[in-house]
Amino acid sequence: MLKIQNLTKIYDGGVLALDKVSFEVPQGQFTAIIGLSGSGKSTLLRCINRLVEPTSGDIFWNGTNITKANDDELRLIRRKIGMVFQHFNLVHRSSVLTNVLAGRLGYVNPIMSLFNRFPKSDIENAFKQLERVGIADKAHSRADELSGGQQQRVGIARAMIQEPDIILADEPVASLDPVLAHSIMQYLEKINKEEGVTILCSLHFLDLVHRYADRVVALNEGKLMFDGKPTDIDDKKFKDIYGREAERVG
Repeated sequence: MLKIQNLTKIYDGGVLALDKVSFEVPQGQFTAIIGLSGSGKSTLLRCINRLVEPTSGDIFWNGTNITKANDDELRLIRRKIGMVFQHFNLVHRSSVLTNVLAGRLGYVNPIMSLFNRFPKSDIENAFKQLERVGIADKAHSRADELSGGQQQRVGIARAMIQEPDIILADEPVASLDPVLAHSIMQYLEKINKEEGVTILCSLHFLDLVHRYADRVVALNEGKLMFDGKPTDIDDKKFKDIYGREAERVG
């Protein structure tokens, strides 16, 4: 269970990115986070694993207060929180296999990882995860030789090698065309349905939300505007989320 209580983030300069946001996500749920650019979606996801430090409020994961964790505790917590980024966040000059193995950095001796030395079991698992997303044949290619869709599949494999309980996907398909977007979303859906991994996924397009999400949390200027099923977003709620001038498509 993920529990977020009165989460607030104020950036330097007084920019209020999150304003006392509270909600809970049960284990195994696929939750979409929606809202306009600048609504606080990325900040929310990055506060959960403290890539961004909250200003106030609490985040509990299975009873552990993430916001109060020290560095050693946070390292252990992050082992079980996978992250998938909009711009892939790969080391371009490194091989696909090395990028996937980066997901094991929280488990191995830091000195050994500097020399790219990982246990045989981790290497076998990396190939397994690449096979899962259909690019095992690219394991020894440089990451920058791959297409955008292939690079995002590397990102998913990297998250899965952590053996996560939850994956935070920050606009994972924003830079992809619609066909590739559905392909990536289907991988996340399969991980969610088959392995029970909780997915929190920020998205722009409501067609993807309706197709893949069990639930929607919507933000507008850092405030929680909606929390419920995708089918419950009527025209009024849509305008509350996206603004009076927004036009619904589809």
